[in-house]
Amino acid sequence: MKKIIAIALLVTSSSVVMADEDIGCGLGTMVWAGQSGLVPKILGATTNGLATQTFGITSGTMGCKSDGVVTSRARLSMFMGTNSERLARDMSAGHGESLDVLANLMNIKTEDKGAFFQAAKVNFGKIFAPENQTAGQVLAALQQVMAKDSVLSAYQAS
Repeated sequence: MKKIIAIALLVTSSSVVMADEDIGCGLGTMVWAGQSGLVPKILGATTNGLATQTFGITSGTMGCKSDGVVTSRARLSMFMGTNSERLARDMSAGHGESLDVLANLMNIKTEDKGAFFQAAKVNFGKIFAPENQTAGQVLAALQQVMAKDSVLSAYQAS
């Protein structure tokens, strides 16, 4: 249980990472440009989240586009990042509301949800592995698990 909590906290600390494995646009992206690692990403995303990203998107400044499209992968990463603790709990149990919402976001049919829930439970250690520190990495690990399943391989996020 302590391992699950530690992994969930690690993923939660990086849940501000929004668009795939990047921090999006805004002042934080400009200030921390060229730096890599968890700390600069968190600081950049936090700075972006202090309304600079909203202003940048609205005005089309600070590296933001006002006409951009939120991709399915970005939407999934955002959901996984903001719900990482609940998802970790639900995946480890093989059921739960947040896991059901994730299945819906991934357009998994009702008849295939049982396979999805079971795959998440059986492969929890791979999906929430310590090296998967961002929501994008957790999503990529989940998709790798799904790709190896005969039923779930049909559900790959764009």
